[in-house]
Amino acid sequence: MRNFFFLIVLFFLCQWLLKKLRRANERAQQGEAQPGGATAGGAQRARNGNGNGNGNGAATSAPQLADPLIRCAQCGVHTPRSESIVVAGERFCCADHARHFAARPTGRDAR
Repeated sequence: MRNFFFLIVLFFLCQWLLKKLRRANERAQQGEAQPGGATAGGAQRARNGNGNGNGNGAATSAPQLADPLIRCAQCGVHTPRSESIVVAGERFCCADHARHFAARPTGRDAR
């Protein structure tokens, strides 16, 4: 029974430690100031592989965000915003769907 209790405590201790490490990693990736000045930042870049290792603070840049996905007005498929085609204020996944949308009757002609 004592071993079982020990394993439960060990499990929760490991979970707490992993959570703490994840939070520290997230803070480091968000670019919060770390004690130690520029050398700590340079060491961080070298560890993460984000920099070229020269320790130059100007070489760092914000992480690139993923291109948002846009839903095609014709078929509903999600495509990256940079690859979508815009026709009449609507976004499409391909030129065929854009042509089909542009050719369909609108307003009074739709009857």
